[in-house]
Amino acid sequence: MTVLACDDLDCGYFQDNPCVRGVDLAVDEGQVIALLGPNGAGKTTLLETLAGLVPRIGGTVSVKGTPVKSGDARRAVRAGMVLVPDDRALFKNLTTEQNLALAIPQRTIGGLVSNRRSVAEGVAQTVSRFPALEKRLKVKAGQLSGGEQQMLAISRALLQRPNVLLIDELSMGLAPVIVESILPVLREVAASDGTAVILVEQHVRLALDVADRALVLVHGDIVIDESAASLAADPGRLEKAYLGG
Repeated sequence: MTVLACDDLDCGYFQDNPCVRGVDLAVDEGQVIALLGPNGAGKTTLLETLAGLVPRIGGTVSVKGTPVKSGDARRAVRAGMVLVPDDRALFKNLTTEQNLALAIPQRTIGGLVSNRRSVAEGVAQTVSRFPALEKRLKVKAGQLSGGEQQMLAISRALLQRPNVLLIDELSMGLAPVIVESILPVLREVAASDGTAVILVEQHVRLALDVADRALVLVHGDIVIDESAASLAADPGRLEKAYLGG
């Protein structure tokens, strides 16, 4: 089943000058996409446009067949499009547990919050994917290591039960060994929950190892769209794409 569909999508910050052009994209349930490309290619702009943070210049976006309004982040989230930005956007003065609880909708009865138990269960279930967080629930997010902060940001996103999970620069500031521990979790989430994942990652080999499909964006154009395995087997093509060959 196609979860995310983009048709002739143009993205950018000036109406007459898109920096990402003509994106036609269909992402299936449970599929992991590695979005690759050199700095300045437009990867972040594309993710932020999908998430509704940047209005579209042209084209359409839909989630499970339902159109997503341009430039409306709330509607994008309600449609199940959830972005983990490159700065992680955590509340640094709140604890790990409090950051996670904010992602769970609060239901009230008679003005009293009635889902305290469900919040606790949701937090416990989510952090079970990242055991390093289980002992850090009472620690403020600003005191976590970079790897723990990224795990927290992803966990918070997963609590929203996304149809499409967008992750921008997962490895920003992290050692490769930390990235290697996080990527398999995303693969498992896609397989078990049917979540479509679009991942921007600078460690190309690690991204290709976990992805089903690779997109290479260069100067705003998708120049490669094929299986991750086939691209990993021909690194020369990727190098030429990055260098404009």
